[in-house]
Amino acid sequence: MTTLVDLRSDTVTQPTAAMRAAMMSAPLGDDVFADDPTVNALQERIAGMLGFEAALFVPTGTQSNLCGIMAHCERGDEYIVGQLAHCYRWEGGGAAVLGSVQPQPLHNQSDGSLDLQEIEDAIKPDDAHFAKSRLLCLENTLGGKLLPFDYVQSATKLAQDKGLYRHLDGARLFNAAVAQAAALGSTAQLELRRIGQCFDSVSVCFSKGLGAPVGSALCGSRAFIGRAHRVRKMLGGGMRQSGVLAAAALYALDHHIDRLAEDHALANRLAQGLQGMEGLAVEAPQTNIVFVDLQGAARQQSAALMAHLQASGVRATGLYRLRFVTHLDVDGAGVEKAIGALRSFFKA
Repeated sequence: MTTLVDLRSDTVTQPTAAMRAAMMSAPLGDDVFADDPTVNALQERIAGMLGFEAALFVPTGTQSNLCGIMAHCERGDEYIVGQLAHCYRWEGGGAAVLGSVQPQPLHNQSDGSLDLQEIEDAIKPDDAHFAKSRLLCLENTLGGKLLPFDYVQSATKLAQDKGLYRHLDGARLFNAAVAQAAALGSTAQLELRRIGQCFDSVSVCFSKGLGAPVGSALCGSRAFIGRAHRVRKMLGGGMRQSGVLAAAALYALDHHIDRLAEDHALANRLAQGLQGMEGLAVEAPQTNIVFVDLQGAARQQSAALMAHLQASGVRATGLYRLRFVTHLDVDGAGVEKAIGALRSFFKA
């Protein structure tokens, strides 16, 4: 049987044996009554790590972002956001459809940032003709790219000075913190808090690089989380004995943060192994995501290439722009297998 190397996303990770044991032994209650001790412990833990008063455990990052936007904004408000941001492009228009909150999308720069002048220009005057500019949403990482910390500070200060709330989609914030720590000679725990404290609310995901099977958390002030809790109820996010899921997230916080550096190293190895192949333009990864653009004649072979990868036991996503994501279920041998499969197709 061909060993499968699944590089489609870090969401495909399976709970480790130790994580499964933690889930099975977790004390449980009813989270809708706020008496699941494991959920309460997770919420307290993640809020403390990021420097907030409170947190809310939710099933998905999409729901976490939606709870955040709707807790910050009222009907007829708008949020300023990047064209490529997940909470604008990939979440079904939920803020507009369910919250009546209008997005004001801006062009993402090559590093994932939004131009500061464009942010300022997008803020509407207090005039009945316009939706009320209420919130700035950033994402870190975006497409695997680490937002420069000096930019994060500048953008969030601009928003604060202009009276906007600030929300971070930190679905891969742990990857960002590990990469930022490596660049600055710091620790991931310190950088998590430094990034988080630039915002009024932060959403973090446990089911990507950290390897938990389900769940995200929204962090903010106690009053903000109170509003978000009401939104979660409206969205059907009460999960009763959800401590069995929270236990996996707690285990991941204890054991899977610093190891993200291994995923980053493997992504770099994958990118290096694909360099120099005719028809491939490889984007150097900053964290755990490698993008490969097919160029020239290679574009005409995209469907055949994806079929070849599948037959070779390598999974990826994309058509003309391929995405490979490393995670805790991918090792060095898997990366070499992926490199070999691409080289055999192009006979490089």
